[in-house]
Amino acid sequence: MDALIKEYSKRLKLSWVRQHFHEVEATTNEEYLLKILENEIQQREVRKINLLFKQSSLPRITGKPFEWGHIQMGQGLTQDHILHGGFIEEKENLIFYGGVGTGKTYLSTLIGLNAIQQQGKKIKFFTVAGLVNRLLDAHETGSLSRFFNHIEKLDLLILDELGYIPLHKQGAELLFQIISMCYERKSIIITTNLQFGQWNHIFGDPILTEAVIDRLIHHSHLIVFNGESHRYKESLLHGK
Repeated sequence: MDALIKEYSKRLKLSWVRQHFHEVEATTNEEYLLKILENEIQQREVRKINLLFKQSSLPRITGKPFEWGHIQMGQGLTQDHILHGGFIEEKENLIFYGGVGTGKTYLSTLIGLNAIQQQGKKIKFFTVAGLVNRLLDAHETGSLSRFFNHIEKLDLLILDELGYIPLHKQGAELLFQIISMCYERKSIIITTNLQFGQWNHIFGDPILTEAVIDRLIHHSHLIVFNGESHRYKESLLHGK
């Protein structure tokens, strides 16, 4: 009997039932069935969340509460709308502007973690340089369409460190394709240390730069990080 239950559970892909059916205690058949189904669903949800975390490539963070004191948000925008993914549901973009080490990457990562854990959203984190390198490799190997299909399935794309490295012409054009693909269909978070007027230094072409900015700022919120570098402050503290 046990062997048959394990075999049928395997065929039905009920992995929790196959391993634990004999451990469940219940006073009625209905209660027993309910318990094993609840546990099976719970395990599947855990596996799904773990897979989403793995696929997201989000950086590891400490888990410290985010300090909002140095953040300047637009009128009507709330911490809750940002942290709990309201902007994702509305296909809005977030643009984080500020100096190095002011918490832009930390907050974008925290948003991504919440979106996965609370809403089961599909997230992908790239540095801009890393994404452009992936795009160029995919172009060279003829796998660009497959890579675009992967991006199309996302709910939120996080692009970190825009402005640190100027882009070559082909890389800038491929990045523009990604941004255009996401336009009004999914949300993007971009972290940058450059004002919009300086973005031509990244893309190298004023027309392309204008097209990128036009698509990003439509349905977007600009969030300014005015604080000092957290890493610099921590190094001063540890040095005392």
